[in-house]
Amino acid sequence: MSKNLFKSTSIVASMTLISRIFGFVRDMVTAQLFGAAGAFDAFSVAFRIPNFMRRLFAEGSFSQAFVPVLSEYQKNKSREEVHHFINAMAGTLGFILLCVTVMGVVFAPTIVAIFAPGFDTVGPRYNLAVTLLRITFPYLMLISLTAFSGAILNTYSRFWVAALTPVFLNISMISAAMWLAPQLAVPIIGLAWGVFIAGVAQLVFQWPFLRQLRLLPKPTIDFYDAGVRKVLKQMVPALFGVSVSQLNLLLDTLFASFLIVGSVSWLYYSDRLMEFPLGIFGVAISTVILPYLSRHHASRSEEDFSMTLDWALRCVLLVGVPSAVVFAMISGPLLSTLFQHGRFDAHAVIMASKSLSMFAVGIAPFMLIKILTSGFYAKQDMRTPVRIGILAMISNMVFNFILIWPLAHAGIALATSLASLVNVGFLYYFLRKKAMYEPRAGWRFFVLRLVATNSILAIWLWFWAGDIAVWVTHDIGWRCMHLLFLLTSAVLIYLAGLGLTGMRVRDVLMVNVDALV
Repeated sequence: MSKNLFKSTSIVASMTLISRIFGFVRDMVTAQLFGAAGAFDAFSVAFRIPNFMRRLFAEGSFSQAFVPVLSEYQKNKSREEVHHFINAMAGTLGFILLCVTVMGVVFAPTIVAIFAPGFDTVGPRYNLAVTLLRITFPYLMLISLTAFSGAILNTYSRFWVAALTPVFLNISMISAAMWLAPQLAVPIIGLAWGVFIAGVAQLVFQWPFLRQLRLLPKPTIDFYDAGVRKVLKQMVPALFGVSVSQLNLLLDTLFASFLIVGSVSWLYYSDRLMEFPLGIFGVAISTVILPYLSRHHASRSEEDFSMTLDWALRCVLLVGVPSAVVFAMISGPLLSTLFQHGRFDAHAVIMASKSLSMFAVGIAPFMLIKILTSGFYAKQDMRTPVRIGILAMISNMVFNFILIWPLAHAGIALATSLASLVNVGFLYYFLRKKAMYEPRAGWRFFVLRLVATNSILAIWLWFWAGDIAVWVTHDIGWRCMHLLFLLTSAVLIYLAGLGLTGMRVRDVLMVNVDALV
């Protein structure tokens, strides 16, 4: 089992890495062309709202409710019944999304006022955000249907297709920023059209692969289908449980809208960098294990269920903890090298580095949330993550009120990270209490080795990173060479540190627990 999990995770991570590289190029282009000015603040709000809803409905509640039910159909039903369920789900989901999209376009002014109350409703940022939201909101429907198609492909172990699909968003936005935006009176509107075009491209890309499986949907609206009703019933509570981190990030935008111009953009760029390890490893592992966990639950293999969770938790910590150390220690060098071009100046680098270092605290918890919630949803327990999610949201708001005054936008980022720790703690507690997960032997030594190795890594990076004031004054060639040195040395020191403490990465990935004790 571990070899299959590792192989599937490697495929998803590799495809996601390609997409993230294009994502970096996209962010570098947008930073150079639009900077962290009011226009990009407006775009950040307009893009984050449908993107947030996409993660909430599609990759969040829908996928977590749909995949376990589809796995049950795949295991216990005929192919004709599976195809009928997919057709009914496609039509019903499509109808709901169409209604939501129409409402989003019509009520765009109200939505912007709700999610960015700090924008003056008679000011240019507000009016521009409304225009941009009306262009980008249909992306919700298109990308949600894409996520639906991807969930089918993942259930049938075609993981690479869905993992590669986001690259079309980055390519489309890069193209729009470079060639469409300069042709328009308001250039940022071109970036919004790039988002819309990307939604179409991503959906169409997956159709041939569904056709190969003979599962290309023929949508039929059927709210009374047993499978559809089960998915919809489970979706409602899952809205909070699996997407708490996204809700917290949206709350960040709300609070940041009251701060000085640029605050929303600084949070956007630091969040984008934080998403790199989270997207490659956290999402990859959670995407792969959900179908496996669902099958183990359907076949009542409780030991395999627990072992799969244990494997995923170790893998996430093995990557998430050093990622947090790297992003906390060299946030300034990373932002300066990647984004300090054109209109994204040294001041923007310094301000964004403050929020990135605070977001770094939550990198490992964000990854763990995706793994732990998968355990509940595979068991079709929707209520527990909901209750925990609500508690985490309240914690985030409390932390925001406390930290925003002394730390400004960096306090907002820290509040989100602290709320994710609260979320993880309660998810783990209830997994154990409900006897869904039993840690395997070796965890104490595993954690001690991680702490020791990452402490050495943190000291090394702190010593060699230097002052951010030095980075922002040097040319791009110097920054690239020094960042390459820091990242390369970080990888070597981390691997050497694990080896010196007696941990072999291969043993963790292959679930050879005896080697960890």
